[in-house]
Amino acid sequence: MTAETQPLIKIESVYKSYDMGAEIVHALRGINLTITRGEYVAIMGPSGSGKSTLMNILGCLDTPTSGSFILNGKQVSEMDDNELADIRNQEIGFVFQTFNLLPRSTSLRNVELPMIYAGIDAEERRQIAKQALISVGLGERINHKPNELSGGQCQRVAIARALVNNPSILLADEPTGNLDTPTGDEIMLLFDKLHASGRNTIILVTHEEDIAQRARRIVRIRDGLIASDESNIPK
Repeated sequence: MTAETQPLIKIESVYKSYDMGAEIVHALRGINLTITRGEYVAIMGPSGSGKSTLMNILGCLDTPTSGSFILNGKQVSEMDDNELADIRNQEIGFVFQTFNLLPRSTSLRNVELPMIYAGIDAEERRQIAKQALISVGLGERINHKPNELSGGQCQRVAIARALVNNPSILLADEPTGNLDTPTGDEIMLLFDKLHASGRNTIILVTHEEDIAQRARRIVRIRDGLIASDESNIPK
């Protein structure tokens, strides 16, 4: 099986439990999930459903209690913290509800950050960061700091930052949660454009039905299990 044909993500019989002292919480109860390259998937579920736990495992922010997780041909379910950090930097671009930008740094510097960790030369990373900002419509805001930008512009900076290391996955956690509806629509149009480019596998974690409906596949989580997994044609 070639890199082009093998699943990008393959999760088999994944369980995750947390010892809360007086009780053990079973967040995931045997998840099986396969995602191929170039897909646009929404993971949806109510609070307490297990979707955030699944997101943390997919983002290599946490490891399963048991089960197998293969990402881009690499078995990550048994990696240590340093190996997980390397995978996060190489394979995953994160977009968060709260943007997670450095407040005293310019847009350009914020976007450069993952490339600093990756050891990319200063001049090269400046050029890549500038191009990434242009691609999300912020070519004239490269020297602005977060407090000089709107919420939608901050999220565009975060998306540019997520893309600069050419990750296998763009993992977006409630990316419109802090935005008003028109601005949220603009951000979702940007995700549509990224999907149409064919370069990115997008996993969108949300509890909002209208946001999930923008994806081409919707996986619904309930009580730590996949309740449904269906293809979707955006309206």
